[in-house]
Parts: sequence; C-alpha cells; structure tokens
Amino acid sequence: MELLELLKALILGFVEGMTEFAPVSSTGHMIIVDDLWLKTTEFLGQGSANTFKIVIQLGSILAVVVVMWKRILSLVGLYKIEGQEKTKFNLGHVIVGIIPAGLFGVLFEDYIDENLFGIKTVIIGLFIGAFLMIIADKFGPKRPKITSLDQISYAKALKIGLIQCLSLWPGFSRSGATISGGVLLGLDHKTAADFTFIMAVPIMAGASGLSLFKNWDQINMDHLGFYAIGFISAFVFALISIKFFLKLISKVKLTPFAIYRIVLALILMAVIYL
Repeated sequence: MELLELLKALILGFVEGMTEFAPVSSTGHMIIVDDLWLKTTEFLGQGSANTFKIVIQLGSILAVVVVMWKRILSLVGLYKIEGQEKTKFNLGHVIVGIIPAGLFGVLFEDYIDENLFGIKTVIIGLFIGAFLMIIADKFGPKRPKITSLDQISYAKALKIGLIQCLSLWPGFSRSGATISGGVLLGLDHKTAADFTFIMAVPIMAGASGLSLFKNWDQINMDHLGFYAIGFISAFVFALISIKFFLKLISKVKLTPFAIYRIVLALILMAVIYL
C-alpha cells in the first residue's frame, strides 16, 4: 500500500478521534473529509471503505474504556469507587439510556445507510443540532441540580436516551444530542458529558460490531495496514480529545461548538451550491 494511502488512513483516524466525542458530529466530518477530499472509495471500494469507518470507531471506543475504566468496571461490580459506600449509578441506567437509539438504529439502519449518508443531509443535521445546543445553553437551569452521575434517575436516563435518537441523522451528533438533552433535564455539562461517554461504549460497540459482521466479506487483507493505522490514529486522538473536552465543556458550554457547526454548514453550502 502506498504512503499516500496510509496518510489518508492517518487523517481519517485523526478526524474520527478528534470529533467522535465533541458535539460536532464525527459521522458528518468523516463524510465531509472523505467525500470532498480523500475519496478512499476510489482505492478501497465502497464496501471496504465502509468497513474501515467501522474499524476506526472501535479505536475511539477503546479510548473511552481507557479514560473511564474505573466507572465502567464499577457498573459491573468489578471496581469500588473510592469514597463511595454504594454507587447509585449502575448498569441499569446505561441500559435504559441506550435502548431507544438501539431499537431505532436496528429498525432504520438500512434506510439510514442508503438514504441519509450524504453532504446535504449532514448540512441539515449540523444546523438543527446547533440550534438544539444553543437552546440547551440558553434555557437549561442556571444552577443544575444534578452534578454527578449518581444523581441521575432512571426516568432521566430514558429521556436522554430518547433525545439521543436524533443523532441517528448524520451530522446531528450523538454527544451533541445527549449533552443538550441532559442539560435541559437539569444535568450540568460535565455530568451530561460523562453520561454520554459511558453510553457510547455499548451503543457504539454494538452498532460497530453489527456493521462489521454484516460487512465482514468486504474486508480485504491487502488493506489491513490501512485499517491498523486508522484504528491506532483514532484511538490516540480520541484519548486526547476526551480528556481535553471533559475539561473544556464545563467552561465554555455548548454554544461555541454550535457556532462552529453553523459556520461549517454555511461553508459546505457555499461549496456545493455556489
């Protein structure tokens, strides 16, 4: 495989890792970068290119596990969080939170894959998701009552999970939807982000695993180096992104990310229509 092709894998891993957990839509950015610039389908083929995008998502998932391993292990009783006699936040909250998007994802996966993965749908998702984020910052409680995961009720977990369904539209952003929903329901931005990242592990692993299984015959052994570089790149940059974002979100909230999304959508509109 040529050096230029491996560089493309590195770039796509960078894009996936840096955007997966920020409220800007990693799927939207992958579509933009690949469709308008890198065009990996030209040398990978459509099936192998789609499989590659699944593989590098698994790199981002692994980064969440590394960063939040204590909380994740505590959910299944394998780790006791220091200073807490009993952790109220448990695996049940995560399951309740992921059920809505999981059901909708299974029911509409084929329709979404066939009809919504394009620049124009991403532009719509960027705009609408940005407005939701601005609304959350403007109308969310000034003094949130829920400042830790252990204060999240099952009812609130379900409501956040329902809002997460919006992210099935490419460009909307899963973290943008869930953090905005959490803020509107009384969570502070940091707690909403924590819940979002923990929910990401099973829902992204499940979705990626299912897609990988369905596309297994598309894997070309000649492209293993391409997959490996993309996976490692996504993992490393996701580690950086998660740690940076968790510190940043409490300070700047969601509006700066919303403004970025609107500007990006306008640039895309200019590129396509002018």
